[in-house]
Amino acid sequence: MNDRQAQQFGDTWLAAWNSHDLEGVLAHFSDQVTFSSPVASRIVDGSDGVIRGKEALRAYWREGLKRYPDLHFELVGTYVGIDTVVLNYRNQNGTLVSEVLRFDGTLVIEGHGAYLAEM
Repeated sequence: MNDRQAQQFGDTWLAAWNSHDLEGVLAHFSDQVTFSSPVASRIVDGSDGVIRGKEALRAYWREGLKRYPDLHFELVGTYVGIDTVVLNYRNQNGTLVSEVLRFDGTLVIEGHGAYLAEM
């Protein structure tokens, strides 16, 4: 992944989330994706924060959008790795979040949400 591709991904990801276009966000993810987040552990009972598969991810994010109707992200930075992109953003509560996304070609196969630790 090069800088232009990563920036384009970040821009379309941000636009889809901010318009609450769940299918637009999911279009970037593999059917076999694995995604982990501390928020998932609060929303999906028994998940231990790990979501496996696109359908389960759809259900998790659908519930998240229902619980957080004011959800909005401000992209702070996009960081490029070999087969990874890290999106650093501020959510609607002002909390800094990073998502580490690993790709196979153009699709995310693994993602991890990480939140700024409370001091």
